[in-house]
Parts: sequence; C-alpha cells; structure tokens
Amino acid sequence: MKVRPRGRKIMGIALAVLIIAPFIIYAILYVLQERMIFVGAIINDHNLKLIREKHPKAKELTLETPDGAKLHGWFLDNSPVYKSPLLIYFGGNNEEASTLMDSIGAVEGWSVLLINYRGYGLSNGEPTEENFFKDSLFLYDTFSKRDDIDPSNIVAMGRSLGTGVAVYLASQRPIKAVILTTPYDSIREVAQERFPFVPIRRLLKHPFDSLAIASTIKTPMLSFIATKDRTIKPERSIRLIESWAGTTDVIHIQDASHGNIVDHDEYWIGIRKYLDKTTETVTGEPAEAVGH
Repeated sequence: MKVRPRGRKIMGIALAVLIIAPFIIYAILYVLQERMIFVGAIINDHNLKLIREKHPKAKELTLETPDGAKLHGWFLDNSPVYKSPLLIYFGGNNEEASTLMDSIGAVEGWSVLLINYRGYGLSNGEPTEENFFKDSLFLYDTFSKRDDIDPSNIVAMGRSLGTGVAVYLASQRPIKAVILTTPYDSIREVAQERFPFVPIRRLLKHPFDSLAIASTIKTPMLSFIATKDRTIKPERSIRLIESWAGTTDVIHIQDASHGNIVDHDEYWIGIRKYLDKTTETVTGEPAEAVGH
C-alpha cells in the first residue's frame, strides 16, 4: 500500500512533534523551575497592620545583607533570661514568616527569629539556593554576636524546603541542635521522582542536596515525619535521618499530611519537649526524654 505525499507529510510532522515536544517541555521546566521551587508568599499592608497590632512586643526587622539585599521579619524575645537561647526558623516554599507568630513564635523561654527569604514577604532579592544558604549564615553570624543571645544555645529549625537551609547551616556553624519537619534527602531526588521521564538531575539548578552533607554533621537532630506525606515521602526523610552523623530523634505524626502536620498537637508538644531538653543540656539539669 502506497503512502500518499500528503500522508507522508502528516507522518513527518507528527514524528517531528514527538521528537521536539520533550525538549520543549524540558526548556519550560528549566525556565520555570524557580517559580515551582520558590512559590513565595507576600504580605499586604492590611495584614502587616494587624500583625503589628496583635504582636506589639515583637521587634520588626529589616536586615541588610553584605550584598545589599534587605531581609524583613521579626525577632521575638520570649525568654526571661538576658542571655537567651535562640530558635532560627526557615519556612517552606510558600510560607510567609508572620504566619508563624502565633505558634513557633510563642515558644516559651526561647527567643525566635522569623525572617522571610529573599522574594518572600517584604524581603527583596532573588530566591535561590545559594542566596538562602548565605543568608542563613548571615542571620546566624548577626544574632550569635548579640549581647542578649546565648551563642552556645542556638537551634535551627526548618520545614519542608527550609530543612535544606537548616541542614546547610548546621554543616557550617556550631548549632546546638536541628529540628526538621518533613525533611528530604534532596530536592533533586524529590523532583526526579515526581517527573520520572524528565532529566531533572541535569536541569535542576537548586538541588538542595542535604544527603550529601548529612554524614558530616554531628549536631543532634529531631525530625518530624508525616505518615501520609505525598509531597516528601517518609522514606526520603528516613534516608536523610539514617545518614545523619549526630544523634537523632524521630517523631512520626500519624495520619498527618505534608500540609497539615502543623495542625497536630503532637507536633507542638514534640517541639517544646525537644527545646526544653536542649536548654537543660546547656544548664546541666537532667533532660527529659523525647517521645518517639
């Protein structure tokens, strides 16, 4: 059976589309990857006014980084002592720092630093892995030198995307402990699993490869795993935990998903117990065991 010229042309076009289409998709993913990884979260004037009214004791900050970016957020002093322990929080890919003011920002006995990433809230600049990492060092170096902060008792806490930032900080500075909520081994692997037919490993500019440095970090770590997490599967968290060089505590929040883990009482109880344990370790008092 002969294929007519018109048929050959259609078949040729179809074949060309099949060949070219994947490369178009790859190009789109490469160009848009920042929008997918760094979703960002803004804060409008109305909400900012409400926050200022609701939290009059919170110190609103705008910090200029060495390269000229301006990071906006809040410093909350909840400690009765002058040399206060400090919790530095690194949020998820669509978290704005002010949303944590009523929860993690109110941890008794601890000062808390809630600063938005570049491109989040009122912070300016470009959100990238490199910028997140160097800003974490800038925040630690700035606040560890304050007269009212105990530099020997600083804890880094990260949720989801922010776990990679907290892990990096722990690899570079003498952090007392790390708290990780739904951590990943690497964003590269998470993305590759989600898009199995795309060469993510070659396309991704922001790998956030926590697994690569986990075996070098001896800082104690507490990790929360949501048993029904479909965004970062529990086995990815476990892979990181098993590679960690320091001591680890793990709390599985049953029936929790990636998004609603913060709505479970066990989550906040676990955080407070671990921070109490960390403080007691510094003061020399007996530490209460953290539940698993």
